Amino acid sequence: MIHTRICDLLGIVHPIILGGMGTATTAPLVAAVSNAGGFGTLGTSAFNAAQLETEIASIRERTEKPFGVNHLLFQIQEDMFRVTLRAQPTVAAFAWARKDQDLREYFQRAHDAGSKVMYMAGEVPEAVRAAEAGADVLVAQGTEAGGHVGWMASLPLVPIMVKAVAPLPVLCAGGVGDGRGLAAALALGAEGVLLGTRFMATQEAPIHLNFKQAIVNSDGHDTVLTEIPDLASQRVWPGAMSRAQRNKFIERWAGREWALRQIAPDVGKQVAAARAAGDIDNASLSFGQDAGLIDAIKSVREVVQDIVAEAEEIIKGRLPSLLR
Repeated sequence: MIHTRICDLLGIVHPIILGGMGTATTAPLVAAVSNAGGFGTLGTSAFNAAQLETEIASIRERTEKPFGVNHLLFQIQEDMFRVTLRAQPTVAAFAWARKDQDLREYFQRAHDAGSKVMYMAGEVPEAVRAAEAGADVLVAQGTEAGGHVGWMASLPLVPIMVKAVAPLPVLCAGGVGDGRGLAAALALGAEGVLLGTRFMATQEAPIHLNFKQAIVNSDGHDTVLTEIPDLASQRVWPGAMSRAQRNKFIERWAGREWALRQIAPDVGKQVAAARAAGDIDNASLSFGQDAGLIDAIKSVREVVQDIVAEAEEIIKGRLPSLLR
């Protein structure tokens, strides 16, 4: 069995963590990952404070295992954060702070509540800033990931970050869809992996079946880094681009971002309606390049078991056979 420092720190069996995706994580998915021996994380950006409190209670009804709650710092709301602090999750996770935000204040409040602090960064200086502010775990997010990302790929980012924030543990996020990714992340110095896209294509994920099937159908080459989804939603992420499927919605506005800005509220409503209807052509579909590794919609337990088994076989079987 693969066991790393992150397993001891978080009290989990497998070093596999669910990314706290705002619109793609709810209690059934979070609890399923934790019950499978991984670590479930709830995203908060789709909720208000009352809804967040209800969702956390629902997680606790479904599992006694550790889990985390994730906040986007650039838009964090005090009433939402207080809900998380009262809930005292194993981990308070954070990402996407503005440069002028004081990370230390949020991290200290989380520590005072009894939670560990995890921070996701796509740049090494940002990870160092979080480490100096008191983070317990860093996540190196490569540009291969879906949704909002930076520019550096996981292969160089992970070992650079591992060295920069040592001895703090680092997780690898972006481009990991199977056991090969877990084995590679461990070889790069990471203590585990954080997955988004792979867990979106599961039975427990709260997204439309059409979107799950779009991930399965993807060859991994059909995504693009773009600002179009953010322009339509009228929400600016600090220093981020969005990796989304290159569908009709993206193609309609590519090169015409200036025109989209003029009618963004109307387009945003159209995109939201398309998402609710499962319209994969006209909704904004955020997923990573590792979609090309995903060939079936499975249960969370199957995903975790498959990843662990494949990684163990690589580490015990293929890698030792290469030594002479």
